[in-house]
Amino acid sequence: MSGPVTVYVPCDAAALSMGADEVAQAIAAEAEARHIPLRLIRNGSRGMLWLEPLVEVVTERGRVAYGPVSPDAVADLFDAGFLTGKPHPLGHGPTEEIFYLKHQNRLTFARCGVIDPVSVEDYRAHGGFAGLERALSLSPAQIVEEVTQSGLRGRGGAGFPTGVKWNTVLNAPADRKYICCNADEGDSGTFADRIIMEGDPFLLIEGMTIAALAVGATQGYVYIRSEYPHAVATLREAIRRAYAQDWLGHHIHGSDRDFHLDVRVGAGAYVCGEETAMLESLEGKRGMVRAKPPLPALEGLFGQPTVINNVLTLTSVPVVLAKGAAFYRDFGAGRSHGTQPFQLAGNIKQGGLVELAFGVSLHDLIYRFGGGTASGRPLRAVQVGGPLGAYLPADQLDTPADYEAMAARGAMLGHGGIVVFDDTVRMARQARFAMDFCAEESCGKCTPCRIGAVRGREVLDKIIAGQDVADNLALLEDLCTVMADGSLCAMGGLTPLPVRSALRHFPEDFAVGAKR
Repeated sequence: MSGPVTVYVPCDAAALSMGADEVAQAIAAEAEARHIPLRLIRNGSRGMLWLEPLVEVVTERGRVAYGPVSPDAVADLFDAGFLTGKPHPLGHGPTEEIFYLKHQNRLTFARCGVIDPVSVEDYRAHGGFAGLERALSLSPAQIVEEVTQSGLRGRGGAGFPTGVKWNTVLNAPADRKYICCNADEGDSGTFADRIIMEGDPFLLIEGMTIAALAVGATQGYVYIRSEYPHAVATLREAIRRAYAQDWLGHHIHGSDRDFHLDVRVGAGAYVCGEETAMLESLEGKRGMVRAKPPLPALEGLFGQPTVINNVLTLTSVPVVLAKGAAFYRDFGAGRSHGTQPFQLAGNIKQGGLVELAFGVSLHDLIYRFGGGTASGRPLRAVQVGGPLGAYLPADQLDTPADYEAMAARGAMLGHGGIVVFDDTVRMARQARFAMDFCAEESCGKCTPCRIGAVRGREVLDKIIAGQDVADNLALLEDLCTVMADGSLCAMGGLTPLPVRSALRHFPEDFAVGAKR
């Protein structure tokens, strides 16, 4: 064996929770005991979370995967010859040939799990900063036009066209403008933001810098929830190294452009995922929703024009600039262009991240990639788009995962989270959870959300207890109408979506005598 063998062990939070640090220590100790030279690199996650910790070894055949690896299995892996890619019960062959990975369209997540997350050299060796280098040669209007022509839409919420938002900020007169990344990933069953911030943080830095060049901003902030300490630490280290190598700060990469970037940590309030509540928190105030207008694009952070995009939107931008608008636009379906990182969670056999072009069916995501339910029982319901997303029944799994197709089914794609439930789920209780969640997380500024969610929880408690079911169902519908039409933001406005979808698709769970 000539030279050290390179072994990758993830430092992603999901892998760490499964003992990745202990596995890395065991591999290093075993190699030392056997006098085998070893180069151990801590990478991000490939997104195959059911295989974490996933250990990869660089061989003549490329990288070969083993997982899930426990510290107790390390000695046996060495005995079997895993350092040269030999077979083992935990082996999966060449990583890139694993079905789950091989059949994805990895644009945004192409480097996740491949590189050392905080190595500028590794990032550049795998195509990093190519988009920013091109952007430095373009005028602000040309950058905005490229993003507009790509068809990129906000990866969350309503899917608003990114180029339109940027153009508004570009044309807004102001002495100072800001770029704010909303990394407050609070939806249940979502983890794409975390994976990319822990596995490829320079991509977010690059995307935010391109946005700054496009609109004339000189200061940016990444707003991350406190529950993501590993993402915070990784991103801060990446920012430090980007400054050290002139990819941030004054005269970026030898140009006459400046951009400064900082991380701000929120306290974990779900409502701060709403853009104006996030701005309030960034300004040091309690996270409460602002009335619109004015729009943040005109009067945002500290009253100045502000671009607010989430992590998945901003990390799509470098691909657009590096490979061109047409390349990106050719992925997807209808008006949903590009790719979406779908996150498979809940009662699912192979949970993880799957990046595919818009238009793939929910059935393919759940069965082709996810392997069906973890329990082996029949699937009954799928919630798409977070805790305020609609529930879809098993007979609607043919729905294409794109903005318009989901909307046509009375659902939303949101951040791409897909939570699976088998036939043991009680949908009246899931409807109650939506109201309870809103009651707990409401900022309290508007009455329909603050009071409506509490009343909704009480009414659903009565329905579940079998009290005056018909009258209380009518009252519940009235409450939903008031919340949907009268709430100041999507917190209260979307809470009726899971409630109404549960009532529509699973009425038997709300009937008198039902096992709720």
